[in-house]
Amino acid sequence: MYLKKVDGPRAVTLANGATMTHADLPPANTRRWVASRKAAVVRGVVYGLISKDDALSRYRLSDDEFIEWVRAVSAHGEVGLKTTMLQKYRQP
Repeated sequence: MYLKKVDGPRAVTLANGATMTHADLPPANTRRWVASRKAAVVRGVVYGLISKDDALSRYRLSDDEFIEWVRAVSAHGEVGLKTTMLQKYRQP
């Protein structure tokens, strides 16, 4: 079996006991960002599967955009990443 060389760990264990691998991350050419894909990127960075800099360059994200994703997940969970809920959770 051939294993592709990757920087960092091949898999990480999440808080709920599930295992996350690079295959669980969205493709690098993702154009439509749904809440589950955003959450997968945030989980990958938080649990150390990929570095923040790698995620920003791979998915062509700005630092501010990624910080907002992390803030939404920590405050409201994955549902906070939905664009339809943005106005509900936005602070005045």
